[in-house]
Amino acid sequence: MAAGRRTSLASLAGSKVDDVPGKSDPLLLALPLTKLVPTRFNPRRNFGTDEALKEFGLILKNRQLQPAVVVSRSGYLKLWPEEEPNVGDKPYVIANGERRFRASLAADLTTLNVVHDENVASSRADFLDAVLSENNDREDLDPIERALGIETMVTELKGADKVAAHYGKTKGWVSQQRKLLKLTPELQTLVSSGDLPVRIGRDIAGLPRSEQAAVWEAELARRAEAKTLPRKRVAQPRETAPAKPPQATMNNEEWFTAVNQPAAPAPKPVDSTETTKRFTAVNNTATGTATAEAAEPEQEDAATSARGNTTTLVPHQAGASAADSLPWDDPLWFDQQLRKRMTTGNRDKLIWLLQGSDED
Repeated sequence: MAAGRRTSLASLAGSKVDDVPGKSDPLLLALPLTKLVPTRFNPRRNFGTDEALKEFGLILKNRQLQPAVVVSRSGYLKLWPEEEPNVGDKPYVIANGERRFRASLAADLTTLNVVHDENVASSRADFLDAVLSENNDREDLDPIERALGIETMVTELKGADKVAAHYGKTKGWVSQQRKLLKLTPELQTLVSSGDLPVRIGRDIAGLPRSEQAAVWEAELARRAEAKTLPRKRVAQPRETAPAKPPQATMNNEEWFTAVNQPAAPAPKPVDSTETTKRFTAVNNTATGTATAEAAEPEQEDAATSARGNTTTLVPHQAGASAADSLPWDDPLWFDQQLRKRMTTGNRDKLIWLLQGSDED
């Protein structure tokens, strides 16, 4: 039977070809299917129906964009001498691309485009990693297949710690990947189909196999019951108007400080026996007219002291509210009160709000 066509990637680039084909310069080959055999370490179990494989093979007949990856029989058997009965007399072993090989057979093709790369067979870890990479990159990755692949690596590399080191992961990560294999075969099938979520599958896998089916049935019953319950309406958050941009008199830091001031503590309850001693801004006391300063004495700042308090407060009249008696036409009095009773941040925020209202 004629040998496959060989094209060296190195020769295409103008480099010297190695004496040993495929040793360090991968070769593009069109090999007869009769010279190929898939490795037994491929964890993939579902390659699709015969009809789907044939359809895929016809696509490959027109154009095969991605070649399979193969190693020589001798390179493969150096890693696994016990695999000789499974390899037989086939000169090449497929490390990556078994589905393309199967599809080619289903469509009655005679050859398959491959890359012969002996570096893949430099160690068991490298070969198994090449086998798993095809499955790990698939969008429809089967979690059970991934678990089987990791399990194979643990077995062949003689320990989970070596697998973890190869992938730069922890042993806990390796254990999590393998955990699904503790499920019963029936539940593994459900995980593969997507009917049993991986997260729940891993939880159930921690139970004895004799209890797993019952736990899954209970979970299905709980889900069915939840679907029959009326849905509660979730209160939607009230939309608030977007904050206006800071004015020119306030930078971003000052604005952030102003709007994030802690809320003032709630006033303490007042004993009814002391109501006659309470003050409003302008009410009378037993000794005469009292100002807000008398109710809550506090030192004035330098600006307020220099300005002075020239406002004469109006006594609280019967039947009138305290607000009616405030000196609304005296901004200096209000400025004095705000400076005595508000923090700088809240006062700046009020100024900003007043400036904004003037623009509306």
